[in-house]
Amino acid sequence: MGEGQGVRVDRRNHQEEKRTHHMATTTTEQLGGYGQSVKRKEDPRFLRGKGTYIDDIKLPGMLYMDIVRSPFAHARITDITTQPALDIPGVLAVITGKDLDAAGLAWMPTLMSDRQMVLPVDTVMYQMQEVAAVIADSRYAAADGAAAVEVDYEPLEVVVDPFKALQDDAPILRPDREIKSNRIFHWEAGDSAATDKAFAEADVVVEQDMYIPRIHVASIETCGCIAQVDEVSGKLTVWMTTQAPHAIRTVFSLVSGIPETKIRVISPDIGGGFGGKVPVYPGYVIAVVAALTTGKPVKWIEDRSENLQADSFARDYHMKARLAATQDGTITALDVVTIADHGAFDAAANPSKFPAGLFSIATGSYDLETAHVEVDGVYTNKPPGGVAYRCSFRVTEAVHAIERMVDILAHEIGKDPAQLRMENFIRKEQFPYRTPTGWEYDSGDYAPALQKALDMIDYAGLRREQAEKRERGELMGIGISSFTEIVGAGPSHDFDILGLKMFDSCEIRVHPTGKVLARIGVQTQGQGHETTFAQIIAEELGFPVGDIKIEYGDTDTAPYGLGTYASRSTPVAGAAAAMASRKIKEKARHLAA
Repeated sequence: MGEGQGVRVDRRNHQEEKRTHHMATTTTEQLGGYGQSVKRKEDPRFLRGKGTYIDDIKLPGMLYMDIVRSPFAHARITDITTQPALDIPGVLAVITGKDLDAAGLAWMPTLMSDRQMVLPVDTVMYQMQEVAAVIADSRYAAADGAAAVEVDYEPLEVVVDPFKALQDDAPILRPDREIKSNRIFHWEAGDSAATDKAFAEADVVVEQDMYIPRIHVASIETCGCIAQVDEVSGKLTVWMTTQAPHAIRTVFSLVSGIPETKIRVISPDIGGGFGGKVPVYPGYVIAVVAALTTGKPVKWIEDRSENLQADSFARDYHMKARLAATQDGTITALDVVTIADHGAFDAAANPSKFPAGLFSIATGSYDLETAHVEVDGVYTNKPPGGVAYRCSFRVTEAVHAIERMVDILAHEIGKDPAQLRMENFIRKEQFPYRTPTGWEYDSGDYAPALQKALDMIDYAGLRREQAEKRERGELMGIGISSFTEIVGAGPSHDFDILGLKMFDSCEIRVHPTGKVLARIGVQTQGQGHETTFAQIIAEELGFPVGDIKIEYGDTDTAPYGLGTYASRSTPVAGAAAAMASRKIKEKARHLAA
């Protein structure tokens, strides 16, 4: 096929095609398709230190931005004096919340139906929150300018305990909201009445209070961006550390009013994401405002202290769980009540339609009669929370809850934890299986999988060793976790972000010389997309992996996609690549006929 005869596919609903197409390896080692061992296509530039990260990019006339941050967790801003910063050589401008407010840019939407301050006008909500931005002709002058800005604060009552935040006498932390409450949302799944009845009739009830503390992603590369405005076309280009370029472009358009056709987001090589580079951080928006104001490109790179203290966090779940069972260990019901500390703003970048993400997967791999889970999101004076660290979307918290409770039940009734799990797993013949909280599991055979793992580690031998050591007064623990996880965010009936639903795309072109160019809507942070997607296309079309080029991360060229997180790139965008390949093949057959 000649240049231009390409095919683009959105992966929205291809269940029928999945059922009719098997995944067996058919290519040779030379082609490098499914199951073949090939060298990663992206590694040569990384091994040679030739990757292009955000701080490697330098543009003519580029300015630098540094951010003034609050030393208080909750305080009223009584005055900001910017002149001492402007007196420093090289400092060109200082941007405050009042400047943004005058332009209608003091607030921005989050990805989960909340809104967040870009810069505060009168009140700071957490320690290290952005207060002002300094623009200078060097990074050092910008840092000196940030240190010179004088901010007067009037400290306010600080609330960092989500339980206290829900008390009647707690100060309202977000008076900007129509509902004057520190409760962000209440969400529940399952049957509360049936669950209460099951607990009332249970032979055995175990319960546990659990806390999964707040954690930070801490990628090797911190967040940053460069914003540039073309003075002729008026087009805004932003190079930035983002896992979801197209979604970010949409947010920028919503905040600024600039049409998406006039916004280009480029995500170069990224030094780790883990969910922490999905949100839109205030620094990104401020840099765009600075570029619009000065007419020059503006770079912002946060330092490690800023990254660890001010970026969005994950976890911070307080869970009270109960498990009901018969005397012989048949689990009948689960109940989990959770308080989720989301900090000052709900920064969850959660692609599901549920405010608590996928927490209702909490019934895990077990066949329960009934279950009920509920979550209350709460504001506190902490940095924004809710990041889906390492594909969580609250699955990690849910798995921790059910697996901890099964262990406690095993201890309570004196049954081996592995045996208890085996006896309560959903059986193979029960699939497709609908959980008490509403999820449908299409297939599974859990008991043999666990048995294989036990055999591989000689579980019986380890238990004997454990008993012998305990007789000598030594401690030895053996942990088991068997979980069912939702990954591959894609089906629109369950997943959504910004009202865009969830899908991904692949566009493939075959050049006259037999080389292939494929553009995908997902963004890599080290997963190896250039190799994985090339292997998928090699398998489908029969072109060698070395002849297939994969492009991504540029909203001007890549088809619209919802980004990389939730282990979704290969299941969703990879499926789109396979489907597009098959359409290319059909087109080739038609032309050859």
